[in-house]
Amino acid sequence: MNAQTVRRGSAGTRKGGRKPAGRSAALSTSRGVNKLARWAIGVFIVAILAVAIVALDLPVKAGRALGAATGQAGFAVDGYQIVGLKHMDRGTVDDVVTTELHRAAEQSAADDKPAQALVSATAIRDALLQYGWVKDARVSRRLPDQLVIDIVERKPAAVWQHKGQLSLIDGDGVVLAPVPLDKMPDLPLLIGQGANAHAVALSKLMAGVPTLKPQLASASWVGGRRWDLAFSSGEVVALPEGDATAATVLKRFAKHDRDQGLLGRGVKRYDLRVPGKMTVRLPEPLPPPEAAAENPS
Repeated sequence: MNAQTVRRGSAGTRKGGRKPAGRSAALSTSRGVNKLARWAIGVFIVAILAVAIVALDLPVKAGRALGAATGQAGFAVDGYQIVGLKHMDRGTVDDVVTTELHRAAEQSAADDKPAQALVSATAIRDALLQYGWVKDARVSRRLPDQLVIDIVERKPAAVWQHKGQLSLIDGDGVVLAPVPLDKMPDLPLLIGQGANAHAVALSKLMAGVPTLKPQLASASWVGGRRWDLAFSSGEVVALPEGDATAATVLKRFAKHDRDQGLLGRGVKRYDLRVPGKMTVRLPEPLPPPEAAAENPS
């Protein structure tokens, strides 16, 4: 009887421990639905918060607050160093830098020193690149309180004369600065509309005639098509159109000049525009001297 009781109890226990299949499936489905609902609600709340943050400009405000805090911690700009200036006016660079420092100071906690984190190195660089002298600029931070502005200047290569104005240009034809008449540098003179845009081509042309290059006084860009070269000895050499044709003709002229001394003879103009032909224009003859007036005896 005891054994039967135990077996019945055991059997009863096993029977009572089983869960109906339909009931388990319902519970699993309910839990999945609840989990999906919680996830959807969470995504909705995050989206609402994101919209609120953008609407209230919180990222920018938080960034400004953080930047101001770094300034209070001692990371504020107390000065700056300019490196690489040779020709450009330092006052121009000072204006660019101080403009950005003043802007950053308005957002800083301190009244007089802008926080390092609020000073935009990119804004300073972009402003400097607007000036012709500046080929490149690098702005770096020297913590805790300094900026370093490293400027790479363009190299002056010629003076461009256009519409009565003289401008210093580099080898690429970029206008660097005006040139006063009383401060003309010892550089070749490019004359005519668009001459500066062809400075690179002229430089390559003269590089092919090293004996003539040091004697070049000016180059006139004629009709937007070709060059007239004026040399220090007084002659003008008229070149044909086209870079390749002009280079070939000028090299031939340079060879004749080495062999026969064409420059320095008093010739007014050598016209090389017609292929295979050189036309020479001599200076105007001097008028005959007037008869000396008789002196009264």
